[in-house]
Amino acid sequence: MARRFITLDVFTSERFTGNPLAVVLEAEGLDDGQMQTIAKEFNLSETVFVFPPTDPHQRADIRIFTPGRELPFAGHPTVGTAVLLALLDQNGEPGAVAFGLKEKIGIVSCAAEVKDTVSGEARFRLPRLPFSWGEGKDSTTCAWALGLDPTDIGFERHVPSRHSAGVAYDLVPVASLEALARAWPKGDAFDKAFADSDHPSAYVYTRVPEAAGLRFRARMFGPGMGIVEDPATGSAAAAFAGALMECEPLGDGEHDIVIEQGVEMGRASVIALQMTIKNGELVAAEIGGSAVMVSRGEIVA
Repeated sequence: MARRFITLDVFTSERFTGNPLAVVLEAEGLDDGQMQTIAKEFNLSETVFVFPPTDPHQRADIRIFTPGRELPFAGHPTVGTAVLLALLDQNGEPGAVAFGLKEKIGIVSCAAEVKDTVSGEARFRLPRLPFSWGEGKDSTTCAWALGLDPTDIGFERHVPSRHSAGVAYDLVPVASLEALARAWPKGDAFDKAFADSDHPSAYVYTRVPEAAGLRFRARMFGPGMGIVEDPATGSAAAAFAGALMECEPLGDGEHDIVIEQGVEMGRASVIALQMTIKNGELVAAEIGGSAVMVSRGEIVA
């Protein structure tokens, strides 16, 4: 049977920037192997498969695949799918909607706003707050894995750490935008450095100098997932909230953080992270961004 698909660029309002996403709208009857094959065919960082909701209170069930594996949760697929379903439900009429998407991690609460017939914005509340899943790698190991010097690793109070909000990441701070631009996974060295993770990947970040507020730039490398570099990674931004709790002097209240990603790839993305802190504890976090439709078609096989 023919299955409709639509592609979007996510964490951007401008086509051909941001992170591309494929969404297969009629996924009923596909098994895990078939979905993995289709995701490999699209060869984007993630492909979403939309199923009718198993819970009538939710908008849809979705499955998320990289070219190499399934993920329990991911940010740019959630934002992009939320915008797309809002566009379809609203027939392109501007307005705001809210609904739940059931992912492997659980129900993800989303709010979307349609801007026009092809674009919108969405945000979602993290279904799981970030937690530390281990001690960060030492500076020498991180530098070896990323082709950097040990003096490039770390800045201010930021040191390598390991956090997850559903997907585990090694978070590696570097001292400058110049060091960030030089970072690149170094084959076996990268694999060996992060091999003790079930999701070997490095989220490398630094502060944007002289920027107003909390603004960072990041790169995400996950060659073991079939993603050498990802233009925008919402699940890593969710994990990053854990590093911010440890390394930034954040007080009680709401904190808005802007994360640039994909700049070095020519796919500039902007991720909005909002953290709510009460009595010194992170009690809620949301991730948001824009998305714009790029193409549509059918899978005929």
